[in-house]
Amino acid sequence: MSGPVHLTRQLVLETPSELPDGAGGVVRGWDVLGTLWADVIARTGRERDGDGIPVSLTGYRITVRAAPVGSTMRPRPEQRFREGARLFRITAVAERDPRGRFLTCFAEEEVVA
Repeated sequence: MSGPVHLTRQLVLETPSELPDGAGGVVRGWDVLGTLWADVIARTGRERDGDGIPVSLTGYRITVRAAPVGSTMRPRPEQRFREGARLFRITAVAERDPRGRFLTCFAEEEVVA
């Protein structure tokens, strides 16, 4: 991908967590890993039915500075970005440039209509 990268939005990187609920099960939650500056670009959008409720699903290309493989600050597909009340579920991550300076995260945001 070419073109300039404009890291103008602060996104919080979160990873899923599980804690025992005391009754043999688990409580699922999210742990904050840190804040990243990002370039957020909408790609595609569509509507789907979510159990009788219309849900808007928008795809995004989110570019962040690269972090070394194995770093907790390197986004992974099972994680998400948070911007206030907005949530962007990461579906794939790839290096944006040959020098590995940036990562492109493909993400989806669901909004109940």
